[in-house]
Amino acid sequence: MKSFLIALALSCTQVVFAQDKPASTLTPDQYKEVVKQEKGVLIDVRTPEEFAQGHLKKARNSDYRGGAFAKELETLDKSKTYYLYCASGNRSGKALQLMKEAGFEHVYNIGGYKDLQAAGLPVKKATASKKANQ
Repeated sequence: MKSFLIALALSCTQVVFAQDKPASTLTPDQYKEVVKQEKGVLIDVRTPEEFAQGHLKKARNSDYRGGAFAKELETLDKSKTYYLYCASGNRSGKALQLMKEAGFEHVYNIGGYKDLQAAGLPVKKATASKKANQ
C-alpha cells in the first residue's frame, strides 16, 4: 500500500510538471534528442541583424518582427516538422502560435539562441568583416 501511494504521488507530480510547459516547447537537450528521430526545418525568427551576429548551423532566417515570417508562412509545407528559436524563446513562441493557428501540427519552440549555443549545438558565428561593419 505504501509503495502504491508513493507511485501515485510521483505520477501526480509528473502530470503537474508536464503541464508547466506546452508539449510544443522543447529544452535544448530535448531538442538534441528529438531531432535525431524527427528531422525538420530549423527557423531562426530573429532579425537579420541578430542572425548575422551568429546562428545555429543549418538554420534559415525568417524575421518575425519585420513581417517576413508571416509572409513566408503561406509558402511552408504543413506536412513538415519545424523547430523555431529566437533570442529568448518569446518570438519563437509567438511564431509557433501563428503556425498552429494556420494548421501546422509538427512545430516546436526550442527557445533562445544563447541557451541553444550553451547546450553545445553547432553554431555559425559572425565573420570578422560582418562584425567590423556593425
